[in-house]
Amino acid sequence: MKITEVRGYHLRCRLAEPIGNAVTFFDSKDALLVQVMTDAGVSGWGEAWSSPITAAAYIRQRLAPLVLGQDPCATGRLWRLMAGTAGYDRRGSAMMATAAMDIALHDIAGKVRGVPVSALLGGALRDRATAYASGPFMKPGGHPYRTVPAQVEAWAREGYRAFKPRGGFNPREDGAMMLALRRQLGPDAALMLDFNQGYTASAAIQAARHLQDADLLWLEEPVGPEDVAGYQTVARAAPMAIAGGEALASLAGFRDFVAAGAMGVLQPDLAVCGGFTGTMRVAALAEAFDLPVVPHVWGAVVNYHAALQLTSVLPACRAGGTASLPFIEVDVTENPLLAMLGMPKPDAAGTIAIPDRPGLGLDLSAAELEPWIIDHWIAEP
Repeated sequence: MKITEVRGYHLRCRLAEPIGNAVTFFDSKDALLVQVMTDAGVSGWGEAWSSPITAAAYIRQRLAPLVLGQDPCATGRLWRLMAGTAGYDRRGSAMMATAAMDIALHDIAGKVRGVPVSALLGGALRDRATAYASGPFMKPGGHPYRTVPAQVEAWAREGYRAFKPRGGFNPREDGAMMLALRRQLGPDAALMLDFNQGYTASAAIQAARHLQDADLLWLEEPVGPEDVAGYQTVARAAPMAIAGGEALASLAGFRDFVAAGAMGVLQPDLAVCGGFTGTMRVAALAEAFDLPVVPHVWGAVVNYHAALQLTSVLPACRAGGTASLPFIEVDVTENPLLAMLGMPKPDAAGTIAIPDRPGLGLDLSAAELEPWIIDHWIAEP
């Protein structure tokens, strides 16, 4: 079996209302979906939601010519070849492009062998994962946290037992919001807060002190994504675990934070950190230091399904709260790119089933992407 084509689909959905975090507001969501075709009629899907334009260019110019005519099931060898093209871009769009291709190759390999990707990674440890609602985000105009209680209540009625709002408005208001949520949801709900790189280390520490009684499972991205010293400073002073890593695209990037004792929860994103091959290297590093891995999940339906497969093979970790990590992150805000095959829904216990169908367990066709395609290309010999 040989790879015959690589097809790319740049998707974009417009939001009914802008949403935001501590650093920006946005009114649309983008993702690059990649479909790798073979001469056996089997295809696989991958995704790069961050920097979709540059990732697409890199795949077309560098990676597709490298893999065309190759055996798609040789995932490790092809990852080495693709990653070897990165040059000075080992932490940027080159790795995101490699991630999309690696996810697609694993999807093919699983389909060919008739097994889920989890089997290729060593075998699933669980068939369900605790889901956490990734939201609410900040609202423009008025107080940015004004709709948080009502939105969280709605998601709790849908079955969610874990929630991660966006914070970073100011330390005192952050504390007030999360303390109110703790009173609203009770002691058993899992609460996290994401600052999206919005604070200096000193401001993040101040916020952490206001948040202490909210009993957070983790505080996410308190400072800039490569500020090892800032993370280390916050981690030493904060009473809760510090999480991060969604913007890190390399094993070396995670190594620096782990060696500095700067993160208590690692959050690699499959679509950023080199796909399954790259992220499993980060998971091995985390296990060596007894640190939990909770995949960051953003973008579209492919990255979500890939994260489910990864979550199924990660070791359980009692990191606080009533449920063991890892959790699966669900973008509960408006996102047709995630919901095109049906919006993920937790059961009464707050968990989501992990598919055991071949590959990613994803039954997706190009026709289903049509409403959101803003660019489409094909790379072939």
